[in-house]
Amino acid sequence: MSLESDPHAGRGQRRRLIDDPRSIRALADPLRLQLRSIIGRSGRITAADAARELGISHGLASHHLRQLAKYGFVEQVEGADSRERPWQLVATSYSFDGVEDNPGGAAAVAVYERVAGERALEDLSDWHERRAEWGPGWREHAGLGHSAIYLTEEELTDLVGRIDGLIAGYTEQRPIDDLAARPPGSVPVDFTLFVVPHEPNPPGK
Repeated sequence: MSLESDPHAGRGQRRRLIDDPRSIRALADPLRLQLRSIIGRSGRITAADAARELGISHGLASHHLRQLAKYGFVEQVEGADSRERPWQLVATSYSFDGVEDNPGGAAAVAVYERVAGERALEDLSDWHERRAEWGPGWREHAGLGHSAIYLTEEELTDLVGRIDGLIAGYTEQRPIDDLAARPPGSVPVDFTLFVVPHEPNPPGK
């Protein structure tokens, strides 16, 4: 595991390279992914507030927060009083580069991607329930997009890199937990990119 601040990140984007399959599996839990998202949006939050937002018990929220802390995803900080210390994110960006070369790494990444993908589909379904309440610009540019393209391995690498670069132009200046960096009128927007290579030719060709 390594954690570093990007020298080009104007407001302190914090990256973490996760090279331990156990850490990835610890994060690959729907409730823990939700807790991490809530902490990011809030900047910092107590277990009691997280439990109320998720509709779960304080004990269950505390258990999962402690598990996230055990593997270095969140940490407790000083609060306004001594009753309960809030939690904050340790890193704002994760990378699994190279972990698939470690024993159990590929399986751990597969579990994480499956859980994260299922959560993304739940978020999409929730958006469909809410989209009529939003303005035309939000409705036009949010939701599902789909394209099928024949690409070489090198072209795929280049295309995904350029997409990541466009998003990074915003995330580098606006780490998810930096409340001061959020422009007026901004809302949290999730981007989930599914890249699924298929066989080059239909069966029997």
